[in-house]
Amino acid sequence: MPRARKGAARAKSRRRVLKAARGYWGTKSRHKQQAKVALMRAGRFAYRDRRNRKREFRRLWITRISAACKMRGTRYSRFINGLQHGGVLLNRKMLSQLAIEDPKAFDILVATAETNTTSQASNS
Repeated sequence: MPRARKGAARAKSRRRVLKAARGYWGTKSRHKQQAKVALMRAGRFAYRDRRNRKREFRRLWITRISAACKMRGTRYSRFINGLQHGGVLLNRKMLSQLAIEDPKAFDILVATAETNTTSQASNS
């Protein structure tokens, strides 16, 4: 009986790794070991940056809301605080969309926030 070697499994493994590394530059797309290292590194960056993307979008939305608030003579922190006290349950993504696409609705939200922050100041 011939000795069993892992020729088919090794070839399949190599094909799988090199297929995943397609488009990489130089030996990273041609040699299995270099491709494996590059894939591990790319996977780490992808994992990290999936979380960073959420962070960056939140920063963008806050910047947009802050700019819209400044145009209406209020501060971002007072605006958010007023909305929370007024029971408005809109997240920052939706608030930034409103500021861009429907300024009149955003004006109403700013007025709501202002009334709620002034009422909170008089209550305390």
